[in-house]
Amino acid sequence: MATARQVLCLCAFLSLPHTRAEPIRYSVAEESERGSVVANLAEDAGLAPAQLSARRARLLSEDGRQHFRLDPGTGRLVVAERLDREELCGQSATCTLPFELLLASPVQFFWVEVAVEDINDHAPVFPEERVTIKIPETSNVGSRFPLEGGQDPDIGGNSIKTYSIAPENEYFSVAFGSQIKGKKYAELVLEKPLDREEQAELGFNLIAVDGGSPPRSGTTQIHIVILDANDNAPIFSQELYVGQVLENTPEGSVVLKVVATDQDAGVNRDISYQFSQAGVQSHSAFAIDPMSGEIKLTKPLDFEAAENYELSVRATDGGGLSAICRVLVEVVDVNDNAPEVMISSFSSPIPENALPGTVVALFTVRDRDSGANGKISCALEDQQSFSLRPAYKNYFELVTVSALDREETARYILTVTAADAGSPPLTTTQTFTVDISDVNDNAPVFNQTLYTMYVRENNVPTVLIGTISAADADVGPNAKVTYSLVPAQPTEQPPCSCISVNSENGDVFVLRPLDYEQVRQIEVWVSASDAGSPPLSANVTVRLVVVDENDNAPLVLYPSQESSSPSSELVPISAEAGYLITKVVAVDADSGQNSWLSYHLLRATDPGLFAVDAQSGEVRLRRSVTERDTMKQKLAVLVRDNGQPPLSATAVLSALLLSDFSDMHLPHSSLATEDEGGSLTMYLIISLVFISLLFLVSTAAFVTHKVCKRKELKDGHVLYGGNNLQSSLPDAAAAGTLPHAYCYEISLTTGSGNSEFKFLKPILPSLPPQLHATGGGTNNEQDFPCGTLTMEDVAPDNHGMCSSGEFNNLSF
Repeated sequence: MATARQVLCLCAFLSLPHTRAEPIRYSVAEESERGSVVANLAEDAGLAPAQLSARRARLLSEDGRQHFRLDPGTGRLVVAERLDREELCGQSATCTLPFELLLASPVQFFWVEVAVEDINDHAPVFPEERVTIKIPETSNVGSRFPLEGGQDPDIGGNSIKTYSIAPENEYFSVAFGSQIKGKKYAELVLEKPLDREEQAELGFNLIAVDGGSPPRSGTTQIHIVILDANDNAPIFSQELYVGQVLENTPEGSVVLKVVATDQDAGVNRDISYQFSQAGVQSHSAFAIDPMSGEIKLTKPLDFEAAENYELSVRATDGGGLSAICRVLVEVVDVNDNAPEVMISSFSSPIPENALPGTVVALFTVRDRDSGANGKISCALEDQQSFSLRPAYKNYFELVTVSALDREETARYILTVTAADAGSPPLTTTQTFTVDISDVNDNAPVFNQTLYTMYVRENNVPTVLIGTISAADADVGPNAKVTYSLVPAQPTEQPPCSCISVNSENGDVFVLRPLDYEQVRQIEVWVSASDAGSPPLSANVTVRLVVVDENDNAPLVLYPSQESSSPSSELVPISAEAGYLITKVVAVDADSGQNSWLSYHLLRATDPGLFAVDAQSGEVRLRRSVTERDTMKQKLAVLVRDNGQPPLSATAVLSALLLSDFSDMHLPHSSLATEDEGGSLTMYLIISLVFISLLFLVSTAAFVTHKVCKRKELKDGHVLYGGNNLQSSLPDAAAAGTLPHAYCYEISLTTGSGNSEFKFLKPILPSLPPQLHATGGGTNNEQDFPCGTLTMEDVAPDNHGMCSSGEFNNLSF
C-alpha cells in the first residue's frame, strides 16, 4: 500500500508545473519536544529522500521563523523549536502554521500547513484575587450581579467550562454564559432576599473549572457588602457599541462615547465609567473619561497587529450599583506598509553563454496591508536581456531572455520595483548586480591584415625586424595571446627556419644573414592563439622583403676576361673618329641603383685615341688613326656600379692598328720565338764581356746584371701578400674571374711585324682580373706605364670587391 501511495503521489506531482494544487496538512500538539516527528513530508510530496538534497530542498515561511525543519536523509518533518499555541495564535479558534517546501533545481513548491493542537497547559486565572461587590439590600430575588470572569488562554474544550461557589450558601448561585466571540462570563444570582440588619457582609470563593483532562481550576474570593436603599443600577443605552478608527489616527482622538443612566436620585444616580479588568490587554491602547464616557486613543494602532479590539466598560452609580457594556473597536487599514522583497536565491556571476530562460534570482514579495493595499505588482526597469516571471503565489523569477555578451556588457544592474495598489501606492526597489563571467568566444584579432617588414641583406643574425600584435576581447586566460609560426597549408613543410617569432610579445627576428640575390621575399603565416579551452586562433601573413645591399661587383661578360691574354680587336689605320672598336658588356647581380653601370676609360697606351661611352660601354676612336700611333694599343675599361659605396671591375682589351688585315695572321709563336731570340743574343754578348774582362770586372758585371734584373722585376711585376690574396679569392671566383692569376708581358714593336707575347708562370692563385699589372719592356716597346700597387690599394672591400673611390686611387 505504501508503494502504491508513493507512485500515485509521484504521478500527481509530475503533472504539475511548479506546485501542488492543494496544501499538505498535518497537525501537532503544542509543547511537543524539539525533534518530534510530525510526518514524512517527502513521502507525502511524492519525493524520494535522495531528491531533497539533489534538488536543494528547504522550508520557507513568510515571517522567516523556522518552527519545523526537514531531515534531508529521511524526508521527515520534525519540530525545530518549542511550540506554544497561545503565543503563536492567541485566542484564535484554529492555529495553523503555513510554510512552503521549495525545491530549487528545478523550481517546485509544496504548500504545507501544520495545525497546532491545543493541550490543557493553562489553568483559569481571575484578574483579582479578591473582589468586593456592594449589593443593596433592596435587591430582588433573581437579580444578577456581573463578576470578573476568569481567563484561560486555552481554547475549545480546554477553556473554562463551569463556575461554582464554595462553600455554597443560600443567598447566591452562579450563572455563566458566552460573550462576544465565545468568551465566558459569570454572574451572581440572588436566590434569597438580603437583609443588611441580619447579615451585613457575606464571603465565599468563586471557582472556574476548564474542560481539560485532567481539568484545571482557578479561584477568587468574593466579598459581598450589602448596601442600603440604592435599588437601581445604571443602564447603558446599548448593550454593544461598535466603532471604527483608522490605524493612522493620532493619539488623543475620540473613538466613541458610551452612555449609561440611573433612575436613582442624588448620589445614587451619579455614574462613573471605567474599563472592566477582564480585558486589560485589549484596552491598553485606549482610555475612557470617567465622567463623560468618551473612549480615546492612547497610542497608535496597527491594523497588521490587531484588526479589532473588544472592550468592557463598567458604569457605577454613587450607591455602588454597576452595569457593563461591550465595546468593539474595528481598526480600518490604511496603506502604511510598503511591499517587502525577500530574496530566496541569487546567482552571480553567470556565464555569458547562459541560455535564455536561465534563472538568476528567486524572490518573494509581501505587503502587511490588506485588500487593495496588500496587492503587489512587480516590474523590471529598462532591461532587454532579463525579465521577471511569476513562479508561485508571490514568488518571482528573474530570468535571462536573450543571449549575453560579456564583451558588450560585463555587468548588469537590475532594479526590481514592487508596488502595492494603495492610494497613493507605496513602492520598494531591490537592486540585483549581475556580473557576467567570461567564456572563450572571441578569437585573437590582428591589428593588420598583412604585415610587411624589411631587412637589409647580409644582416646580422637574430636581428629584430618588427612586431606583430593581436588583441583578444576576452579576459583572463582567454585573452592571453601566444604567437607561433605555422605552415600556410597543413600539408606544407614547416615554416622558414630563418624567421622566428617571440611567442610572448610577437617580436619577429631574422635568425641568419639573407642574400638578396638568392631570396628577395619570404612570406610566412603567424598564428595567434589564446589560452582558452578550447583555444581560439587567428592567422596573419608576414611578408619579409629583403632590401638589396651593394655587395656584388660588376661582372664583365665581354670581352671575356677568363683567358690568359686579353682579347684583341682589329682596327684599320684608315678608321675615322667615332669608329666602333668593340663594346664592353657587363652585368651586376644587385638590383636598383646598385646595378646601374657606367663605363670609364681607366688607362690606355694612347688615352687620346680612344673614348668609352659611359652608358653603353662602346669603345670608339676619339680621332683618326695616324702613322705615328703605336700598332698595338692596350686599354683598361673601368665598369662601376651606382651603389654606396660603389663597386667596380676592370675589362682589359687590346686593339691592333693594321694597315691591312694580312698582319692578323702572324702567329703568337713567332712573337715568342723572336722575343726568346733577342734574349739569347743579350746573354751571349754578356758572356763574351765576362770572358774578356778580368775577374774583378767580371764580378762587377755580374753584380750589375743582378741589380738590373731585380729592378726589372720591381718595375714590371706586382707582388702580392698572402693575407690579401686569401681574402679576395672567393670573391674573384664569384665574379667569374680566372681561376689563377697570371703575370704577362706584351711587347709590340713598330719596326717589325713580329710581336711578343710572353707568358710567365702564375705567381699566386685566383687573383682578381682588375688587380693584374703589366711588366716593362724594351725602349722601343709601347706599353702601359708601369707602377706599383701597394697592399692598401688591393685590400678587399665589401667581401672582396673594390669601391670606385679605391679603384681610382690605384697607381699604374
